[in-house]
Amino acid sequence: MQNIQTSETPLVSFIVTYYNIPIDMLRECIESIVNLSLKEEEREIILIDDGSDVVPLDELIDYRDQIIYLRHKNMGVSDARNKGIDICKGKYIQFVDADDCLIKSNYEQCLEKVKNNDPDMVLFRLSRDSVEVDSPEYFYGPVTGTDYMRHNNLCASACSYIFRKKLLVGLRFTSGILHEDEEFSPQLILRADIVFSTDNCAYYYRERMGSRLNSNDPDNQKKKLDDAEYVIFELDHLAATLPSAERIALQRRVAQLSMDHIYNVIMSTHSEKILDEYLDRLRKRGLFPLPDREYTLKYSYFRKMINTKLGKKILLRTLPLMKKEK
Repeated sequence: MQNIQTSETPLVSFIVTYYNIPIDMLRECIESIVNLSLKEEEREIILIDDGSDVVPLDELIDYRDQIIYLRHKNMGVSDARNKGIDICKGKYIQFVDADDCLIKSNYEQCLEKVKNNDPDMVLFRLSRDSVEVDSPEYFYGPVTGTDYMRHNNLCASACSYIFRKKLLVGLRFTSGILHEDEEFSPQLILRADIVFSTDNCAYYYRERMGSRLNSNDPDNQKKKLDDAEYVIFELDHLAATLPSAERIALQRRVAQLSMDHIYNVIMSTHSEKILDEYLDRLRKRGLFPLPDREYTLKYSYFRKMINTKLGKKILLRTLPLMKKEK
């Protein structure tokens, strides 16, 4: 597809990944990008079609001259994003899933921070509501990515930040796994020297039950758990190779992911036997019992419970019931 971009470097490359999404959602997604205050030469919209059943081009006539379209066989979101990274020309990158969209007023504030401060990253919140609300234009920072991770819980979604392309160097998403963002985002943030963050919700995340992460298929549930374990072990291995400050920051993330992983094993299996199998593998890597750190109140309570036999049994009995009551 022809593209209107000039030889100038766009400010932002929007990499949109698409696979069998209803066309009205895809149009809403692209429209949310086109409607930003960016000039045409300031933006690059790359639509990566991950082998959808139907090519969407006939339904995108209004945007044909404003997007770059690339189609390849279905290989998953990791490969689709990597394809976008390989061809994009923007100074900054923003990932957008085709069933989501940007929340204009709040995302504009993030763009202004990019234009005025030339940061490495701007982090923002995701929302499950597409309605725009007035939000205070307040940003925390600048801090290094290491400092941010040492003192904050991380939203690892690759759609929850805009970042400088030069940070990537050789970093890419791992092909074929779920939880790919959990592996990618911490490594990216550790590379950033100038990070701003805001509590403003700038991205509408549409939670669809048909998506793979939300599937209740037993085989898919097991893959989610196994891939989460893989990510934890990979990050733990990486942490051991880093200088002190970066190591401490990443170890916090590993501990929190381990807590989330244990919680998800309980919620997915309700089985003490399966839970013990996963805990044994964490124990062999030195990741269980969970380290005694005051990261968050939730972490502290959960650590104290899961690290005892009685607490483990209470969690196995009560957590699934709490979910049913919601």
